[in-house]
Amino acid sequence: MPGKTSRTSAAQTGQKWLSRALCASFALTTLQFISPAHAAAEPGTIQDRFEFSGFGTLGIARSDTDDARFVRDQTQPRGIGKSPNAKLDSLLGLQAYFRATDSLELVAQAISRYGAQDDFRPELSWAFAKYSITPNLTLRGGRMGTEFYMLADSRHVGYSYLTVRPQVDFFGALAFHHVDGADLTGTVALGDGIVKGKVFAGRANEVTPIGSELFSLRGNPMAGGYLDYQQGNWQWRATFAQMTFKHDLPRPVADLRAALLATGIASAASAAEQIALEDTRSRFYSVGGVYDRGPLQVQAMLSRIRHESASYQDSQSGYVLAGYRLGQVTPFGGYSWTRSKAKEVSSGLPNFVPAFAQINDGLAGSLARVHTDQKTYTLGARWDFRQNMALKGQLDMIRGKPDSIFLYPTSNPGAFDGKLNILSLALDFVF
Repeated sequence: MPGKTSRTSAAQTGQKWLSRALCASFALTTLQFISPAHAAAEPGTIQDRFEFSGFGTLGIARSDTDDARFVRDQTQPRGIGKSPNAKLDSLLGLQAYFRATDSLELVAQAISRYGAQDDFRPELSWAFAKYSITPNLTLRGGRMGTEFYMLADSRHVGYSYLTVRPQVDFFGALAFHHVDGADLTGTVALGDGIVKGKVFAGRANEVTPIGSELFSLRGNPMAGGYLDYQQGNWQWRATFAQMTFKHDLPRPVADLRAALLATGIASAASAAEQIALEDTRSRFYSVGGVYDRGPLQVQAMLSRIRHESASYQDSQSGYVLAGYRLGQVTPFGGYSWTRSKAKEVSSGLPNFVPAFAQINDGLAGSLARVHTDQKTYTLGARWDFRQNMALKGQLDMIRGKPDSIFLYPTSNPGAFDGKLNILSLALDFVF
């Protein structure tokens, strides 16, 4: 079945890629070292050029309902309910950095977090070589974090941001964490600030859960870029990214498409084509700004997602977050929202035929499962009680429509009233 990926094959493919990526990285390193010119130019020992670091989060969270299981993003197959749960935010990441020459750096990062395959298996999230063509122009190749939105590439490093987790209304729909490809970054002075531009292209190499199945994103071409401007305490960024899907959705959408096509009726076949995902594109647009001066931090971002397929609804979202540091403690508050709109899709099949009525119900359910219409009020505090460690407490009050279920893949639509209160505690650290 297209798009269906077994857990075993997923693991095997990931291991093969890991081996290839590491071989490629060390091959680049070796090529640099066998060059006498480079070897003579580099002072210091191997130890001087190597850095090892890490980061992590020990988190626990609970909801006030079991009718909609809250997840951090679309890569998590099971969400949390009333019982305190440490799966949502806990993770451990390790980074290795090697400066091969003044122009070439090698970076690798592995993370263990609760992910698509319902476990904490480690994944290689970064493995790239960075080459400085000039002081203002760099080229990277390998596996890199996605930057569909501002700050998206540091979503796992909890110590780097105020809240327990990135705003789910804004970042939760993203099931992409890294891309295998290349990017080119350039910087230039403009006025009192610095303009930074990046373009990237590559392919996805992840899976994401759809019900009890895994939906493959592997091989999906991705491309995009951003334009960033930093001036004093301000940073602004506009981004664009695009993905072309190479696989259709697994069951139950695959079964629904088969049933529509099996009727032999033109209108039903048209509906099947409209909910097909293969060879369609999704486009991601966002703008954002960050102000950071002394004790005050403010972030605000907006995004729009447009899908060619009716299997996903076009959406828009945004958030504003502010924090003010008082000694070791930084209280913060935020507001976020997300809304989507379904495309008109009709099978043209009459409901008085029981078999057709069942297909129509399946079509309506398929379109409804990706709907979202909610807003979230966030209050919390971060306590930097010692160097490189921060303790956070946070309350998220989600107020949405009962049919806003896209961000809660294991919700109970008949009982969920659209309201959730999430209480979270997290210890973030870097080393």
